[in-house]
Amino acid sequence: MKKTLGAVAAAAAIAMSLSLSACAATPAETNGQINYWLWDSNQLPAYQQCAADFTKANPDIKVKITQRGWGDYWTTLSNGFVAGNAPDVFVNHLSKYPEYAANDQLLSLDDAVEKDGIDLDIYNEGLADLWVGQDGKRYGLPKDWDTVAMFYNKGLVEDAGYTEEQLGNLDWNPQDGGSYEKAIAHLTVDKSGTRGDEAGFDKNQVAVYGLGLESSGSGQGQTQWSFLTGTTGWTHTDKNPWGTKFNYDDPKFQETIAWWAGLADKGYMPKLETTVGASVADAFGAGKAAINTQGSWMIGQYSSYKGIETGIAPTPTGPDGKRASMFNGLADSIYAGTKSPEASVKWVEYLASADCQDVVASTGVVFPAIKSSSEKAAAAFEAKGIDVSAFTTHVENGTTILFPITENAAKVDGLMVPAMDAVLSGKKDASSLTEVNKKVNALFE
Repeated sequence: MKKTLGAVAAAAAIAMSLSLSACAATPAETNGQINYWLWDSNQLPAYQQCAADFTKANPDIKVKITQRGWGDYWTTLSNGFVAGNAPDVFVNHLSKYPEYAANDQLLSLDDAVEKDGIDLDIYNEGLADLWVGQDGKRYGLPKDWDTVAMFYNKGLVEDAGYTEEQLGNLDWNPQDGGSYEKAIAHLTVDKSGTRGDEAGFDKNQVAVYGLGLESSGSGQGQTQWSFLTGTTGWTHTDKNPWGTKFNYDDPKFQETIAWWAGLADKGYMPKLETTVGASVADAFGAGKAAINTQGSWMIGQYSSYKGIETGIAPTPTGPDGKRASMFNGLADSIYAGTKSPEASVKWVEYLASADCQDVVASTGVVFPAIKSSSEKAAAAFEAKGIDVSAFTTHVENGTTILFPITENAAKVDGLMVPAMDAVLSGKKDASSLTEVNKKVNALFE
């Protein structure tokens, strides 16, 4: 969950700390008090309930919850590792944990899993295995999972003459964009009311973009372009997890990115520089974009905008005749320096249990990791009148691609963010990614 998993409602401009005890988050001072950090404000109420239920069953353990926006979350966490005052338990991400594990900042859960008889088969297929590091040790218990789909403005789609069925059956290719690009072009409207596929369209005076833009996606493209590259036979790395060779020099990847960047040049998608500091979701909520590709963790936010009736469609089929979506899963991990290891293990095991994940499921915000809890979440969404099949179909039909799990993730991002930004902004051609790919792969030599 992003991001993305990716992406993301978790990205908040202002850090906000909320505690069950109204106290600032500090290292646990006794074995009866633990600190828990998460970044998604939408999930906070569910975990407050889990914490209350947990403390009721374990009166000697109190849980303090702190929620911070995505960017501040990771910066503060990293500083906490250095200072020795990181939270006892925190929500972890597949792009982050390899580095933390390599630096001995995470507590292995293997002994606890064996001792307490944790059944890893209750989780959706593959989720438990994602959190086993290269050293063979387990550093997290599954929390939730996410996939990607298209959120669309039903009113704008109807005004453009498209049916919901048509939008749910788009196809794409990197040569001309297929019916996906045709839809994006027709849904784009300039300030004079001319559509993107009509004569006289002014790409410099756009009122409504056919497709919204969050960012260039760095080297993962979780919600931006991975659902496209995933239908071409391209893979981020030579193997996943723990790949050591990236494939940003592959013509299939560069051709896809060139097509995608071309949408901004044609005026069908915002220019990158206009999105800095802006919320792609809020732009949608303001009626400035007809379609946004986003992760399932954003369902609640996209369904909450007043005056906007939001629909959800699956990603387009690609050259291989199939759809694709990046699959990400979060987990709860324990700081190796915790002063309350036993209490922290109890809390993590509770977070990974049906007792807590069913509570999360009932709120209809995300899909919990446990299979039965995922089904309850889908039912909770349905009760709200939200059809989430565009997200679940990828898991049911096996059309997911795994979020790339590698070492040196931060360094890869350090190279790929400016490189992808340059391509998307038109400053460099997609072929420039070949040279960047050499630098990325040099990190693993």
